[in-house]
Order: sequence, then C-alpha cells, then structure tokens
Amino acid sequence: MELRFFEIYRSPEYLGIIFDGALTSLGLTIASGVLGFLLAFVLAAVRFWQVPLLNYISAAYIDFIRNTPLIVQLFFIAFGLPLLFGYVWPFWCHALLALTINFSGYFAEILRSGFASTQKGQLEAAAALNLSNKTIFNSIIIPQTLIKMFPSLSSQFIFLFLTTGVISEIGVEDLTHAGLYIDSRTFRSFEVFITLTALYVAFALMLKGILQFIFAKTLGRRVA
Repeated sequence: MELRFFEIYRSPEYLGIIFDGALTSLGLTIASGVLGFLLAFVLAAVRFWQVPLLNYISAAYIDFIRNTPLIVQLFFIAFGLPLLFGYVWPFWCHALLALTINFSGYFAEILRSGFASTQKGQLEAAAALNLSNKTIFNSIIIPQTLIKMFPSLSSQFIFLFLTTGVISEIGVEDLTHAGLYIDSRTFRSFEVFITLTALYVAFALMLKGILQFIFAKTLGRRVA
C-alpha cells in the first residue's frame, strides 16, 4: 500500500482548509466551554442551595441534557428551532448553542458534586464565625471545588473539543469537515484521517498543557 501524504501537505488549498477548520474547532471549543461553564455554575449553585422550584427545573434540565445524544440536540437546534420560531442563524451559531447547552449539563453535575463534597466541619466553623452564606460560598466552597474538580473539568473540556467533530454534520466547516472535503477530492481516506487523528491529538495535548498552566498559576497557589 502506497501512502501519499504529500497530496495533502503540498497543496496550499488543503493546508488552508485544515488551518481554517482547526481555528473553527478551537474557537467553538473555547467559546462554548466558557459559556457552558458559566451556565453550569448557575445550575450547580441553584441545586446546591436548594432554591425552591428552580432546583427542580435545574435537575430536570441536567438530566435531560445528559441523557440525550449531542447529535440529536444539534439537529433539533439547527433545524427544529428555526422552524418553530422562524429565525435564521449561521450554522456555526447553532453549533455554539448546541455545544454550550450540552456541556453545561456535564459541567453542572461536576460542579454540584464538588460543592457537595465540602467538609461539613468547615461549613460549621465558618457559620460559627458568623460568616455570611455568600462569603462561605465564595471563599470556602468555590475554591475547594475548583481545585478538587479541576481534573474532571479539564477532561470534560478536552472531550468538548474532540466532540466538535459532529458539528460538521450540519455544514460547519470545522476540522472534521476539512478532512471530509479533502478526502472527497483526493480519495486518500487513510492518509486524510491519519492526519486528522494526529491533529486532534496534538490540539488536545496543547489544550491540556494550557489548562494545567492556568491551574498552576491560579488555583495551584492555593494548594501550595
């Protein structure tokens, strides 16, 4: 079997498509990861403090999101919602919304378990010092949760990046879409998807390193 990777790396067109696709995948990952984390934080806080009514809505939302496939959510948001509400968005906006909603459910459950794992002795001691609930939450619960749950949160964030490949199904020109385009022109499927695999691994390791650096510079100081 003759491998012909040169058909990919010798073509400025293909290299440009791969570069643009990688930027799209990384950009959507970062944007949906940040937005999903912020939404998840609100959902987890509502569940932790047992806010009346909102607690049940939050729990139902999380269970629904975590028990339905991302591809189904993506298709519903991209094709169902525009029919229901009569609006038109670029497909990358639909992808951003779908990824944000999907991963907010997973982030929320990770954060909720982190909030709940705070030692009761520390909470009782803080209450004995007459600290407000806001101070206890901001100064005791949140820092410990982020430190303890950082491995799970970072793994979920990297998984978010790897999952962005499904957005090519609605026409978003991400990294996977770039590979499919090149494959349809060169018919070198093996070489194309080996290249995609290497790129996904490289970007995943890069994101892991960046997250670990951020942890060491911020939360790591609290551990030390």
